[in-house]
Amino acid sequence: MKPEIITGAEITIRSLQEENVEFVFGYPGGAVLNIYDAIHQQTVFKHVLVRHEQAAVHAADAFSRATGRVGVALVTSGPGATNAVTGIATAHMDSIPIVIISGQVPTHAIGSDAFQECDTVGITRPCVKHNFLVKDVNKIASTIKKAFFIASTGRPGPVLVDIPKDITTETAEFIYPKTIDMRSYNPVVKGHSGQISKAIDLLINAKKPMVYSGGGAVLGDAAKSLTKLVKKLDLPITNTLMGLGGFPASDQNFLGMLGMHGTYQANMAMQECDVLLAVGARFDDRVISNPEHFLKNPKKIIHVDIDPASISKRVKIDIPIVGDVDLVLIDLLKAYQEVEKNHNKKLISPWMEKIKDWSDTDCMAYKDDGSVIKPQLVVQKLHEVTKGDAFITSDVGQHQMWAAQYYPFDKPRRWINSGGLGTMGVGLPYAMGCQLAFPESQVACVTGEASIQMCIQELSTCKQYNLPIKIITLNNRYMGMVRQWQEFFYGNRYAESYVDALPDFIKLAESYGHVGMKIEKSSDVEGALKEAFSPKLKERLVFMDFITDQTENVFPMIPSGKGLSEMILAKDE
Repeated sequence: MKPEIITGAEITIRSLQEENVEFVFGYPGGAVLNIYDAIHQQTVFKHVLVRHEQAAVHAADAFSRATGRVGVALVTSGPGATNAVTGIATAHMDSIPIVIISGQVPTHAIGSDAFQECDTVGITRPCVKHNFLVKDVNKIASTIKKAFFIASTGRPGPVLVDIPKDITTETAEFIYPKTIDMRSYNPVVKGHSGQISKAIDLLINAKKPMVYSGGGAVLGDAAKSLTKLVKKLDLPITNTLMGLGGFPASDQNFLGMLGMHGTYQANMAMQECDVLLAVGARFDDRVISNPEHFLKNPKKIIHVDIDPASISKRVKIDIPIVGDVDLVLIDLLKAYQEVEKNHNKKLISPWMEKIKDWSDTDCMAYKDDGSVIKPQLVVQKLHEVTKGDAFITSDVGQHQMWAAQYYPFDKPRRWINSGGLGTMGVGLPYAMGCQLAFPESQVACVTGEASIQMCIQELSTCKQYNLPIKIITLNNRYMGMVRQWQEFFYGNRYAESYVDALPDFIKLAESYGHVGMKIEKSSDVEGALKEAFSPKLKERLVFMDFITDQTENVFPMIPSGKGLSEMILAKDE
């Protein structure tokens, strides 16, 4: 056959088609107009026009979190690329596989301070898994192939491909590689059999075992294997904020989320266990807080992770197992079956009784006399109305913690939030990515009146693409988590945390063509949610402004620098 000679812009688009891309989230500009012209002339994938480049990357990020596929964003040079950096850093911190294609000034102008030029590769280097600057039209296809491969394998992460404008006009033969072989990049996926045997031996002889799973268990599609292993060995388990849904919250073995705002029983069990199996988690500061305090109680730690750099980074690990978490868990199950007859499950009976005693503390109880809307109640009613089967996105703050605490997740990839970077503004574009990925599913964005304003312009995108997202704003007229810290640690000096110039969210939502509801009475919470999710409003975006208790705090809480057993409970306030 005669070789196909096409432009660099067309090669870019054809490469995305070869990767079976379904959506590209982007915003046009001068440096990418050739690519946009090529998009306009194809019908294989859909372009979603956002109103800010940050939202493009967040939406691509959420599409990936919800589906397990690589998300794609497209931005122009200069401010387009710098606007995207927050989204890229957010995905990087949470190990989300996305590919960002950025435009660049023509190659001859690079380094000349040309209009809308910036060193995109240099700026993004600290917050990507890898990035490329393509200076040869013949290398566009192979570079994009590499980008998708790097983003989705090993520890996932964002990969940026920077393409100068002149390269998109030049022509070359289009050949898309079927496979990629990179000598410098070959992640280990199979766990070491000897280490796996040692791990099982420790677990079956433990008197106080504990399983701690994180976002890696969700991203590694290991929820089924994790659940099977935990149930087979009958072990207690906790999830991190990013790991929620990796093990069913309704299961009796689940102790709830751990960490700064985790349950009393989960944190105490983590602190006092003698053998800990960590799966796809990284012992970060919001989970174990003070490492010295965490290690005061002697324990043997087994750590399963795809990324060797995450092992022994904050705490010393006794049995490291590097590999794909799902494959390692499957091998752990196989190893257990060989020694199952030697496992005396009664050995941990006293431990399970102790955990039950901790659970009786009821650390999630809150006072509600019905005089004002309690944010916890809103989330609980949201769970009831959606039957626990919705995709829940959140921004960052008190509302995020209440959503994590009071909306139990039984399935993976249903809880979409920014964990590592803690990015305000992600909630709405996250909901967009989820709704586009699963158009028939219920998608709710739990947010605060401060966070929602950071990407509120995306209400326009939702209108253009008819996205029937339900926005649940827990409006306490404060930057809630900032106010809580100022109350606890800054002598009630609420420096700049009170938002006294809020918009009328109902009128604002209606101005974009959506439905707005203001809910001020506790007795109206359930009815309002039922109406928002009713068949009558199924096809509409509904912005629900819940006026909640201004003084409510998130409990339990571990103050910064304190240990897991040094929690502040609601009753101690």
